[in-house]
Amino acid sequence: MPKNQKPNQKASPQPAPVPKVCSILPNTILGDDIALVAENMEAILRAPSNLLAQDDRALLDRSEMRGVRMLLELNKPELAFQEDAITSTVIVFGGTQIVERGAAERRLSEARRALQAAPADKRRQREVERSTRLLERSRYYDAAREFARLVSIDNQCDDKREFVVVTGGGPGIMEAANRGAFDVGCKSIGLNIKLPAEQQPNPFITPELCFQFKYFALRKFHFILRAAAVVLFPGGFGTLDEMFETLTLRQTHRMQPVPIILFGREYWSKVINFQQMADEGVVSDEHLDLFTWAETPADAWRQIVEFHERQPPVRPA
Repeated sequence: MPKNQKPNQKASPQPAPVPKVCSILPNTILGDDIALVAENMEAILRAPSNLLAQDDRALLDRSEMRGVRMLLELNKPELAFQEDAITSTVIVFGGTQIVERGAAERRLSEARRALQAAPADKRRQREVERSTRLLERSRYYDAAREFARLVSIDNQCDDKREFVVVTGGGPGIMEAANRGAFDVGCKSIGLNIKLPAEQQPNPFITPELCFQFKYFALRKFHFILRAAAVVLFPGGFGTLDEMFETLTLRQTHRMQPVPIILFGREYWSKVINFQQMADEGVVSDEHLDLFTWAETPADAWRQIVEFHERQPPVRPA
């Protein structure tokens, strides 16, 4: 009942709505305006809506299309690996700051010259200390390079390629591993990641196997999917991230059995006290058996070969 209407009182009829009229009406029939039609046709051809969806970059960049972009990052490397008959990989992780000896010597010389200009500067003193240590660690660059040579040289001669070296595609230890495969004319993979500070791929990756990722999750997926071994050289947060993620996947049986090798026990024992973790009860004693140690490239490769002689590589579904 309308407001203020008394009982038994008939409602007064409502006026019919007045149809809206466009305030601006053309004074001609627009479809007959040849110039206007031609202009509209040009606008149609320029419009993003007229593009094929696969060619519409603005569409693909929208947040609502994240799932499509992730699917592309899933399938693009997979198709390339299938085309190159890559059946298994060996992951090499390690620090970006560990470079070959000549580069490490130049960095130390620059740090010393900077310190001479301001001997009391604590930051410059610290840089000399750090550069000295990194020069000592340059032996790991040489070791990663030699290891990749050993892994690659005998495993890419058949119709299928096994134990193909895969790295994060960047500098340091990653460069050394890609370089080792390059030294002996073999293929290797680089799974690069788009970062705020752009990381260029190192120049030793096989061109058709160098991929750029936006999503860390998809990059990690491709690292693990074909992995037949994981070798971790000394490194920083990124290397630790990959190490603990791989150990967790094996601990929880969420990935195929693979040897996980920590290269350089002296470094790793200083950085992480694994035994203390077991003593504190936060990991089981048997979980310390998920990884082994290696001090030489030949030893690391021997462990991988022996592991797979006992248990052939298994690719997860």
